[in-house]
Amino acid sequence: MARERLMERDQRYTTGRRRIVEALTSTGAPVTLPALLQLAPELSQSSAYRNLAIMEEAGVVRRLVHGAEHAHYELAEDLTEHHHHLICEDCGLITDVTLDASLERSLDRAFEGLADESGFSPRHHAIDIFGRCASCA
Repeated sequence: MARERLMERDQRYTTGRRRIVEALTSTGAPVTLPALLQLAPELSQSSAYRNLAIMEEAGVVRRLVHGAEHAHYELAEDLTEHHHHLICEDCGLITDVTLDASLERSLDRAFEGLADESGFSPRHHAIDIFGRCASCA
């Protein structure tokens, strides 16, 4: 799927981009650029940053910026699964959380109702919960 999205944007699925996808897949959670480089040490920082920007534009990677020192990166949600985030305001840790299917459907209905009232056409939603992780609490 990543290859197809890149090709739609006239971009190649290079070895470096494949390694980024593999590293993001292996973590199961959003990672910073320094953490990504630890997972794939063969990548140079400038190449990884440039490739992340291209992959973000192509809809392969999602960049999360929540006031932490570094942005976090993860694969686009439709390439993995729908999820939300717990975000530590102290250390910047971002943890993926998946809600129960019935709760997710209930949220979808509530959000669609709110959108209908204002003539808005929603495509998806994301919930980020901010606080302190267990290590910082």
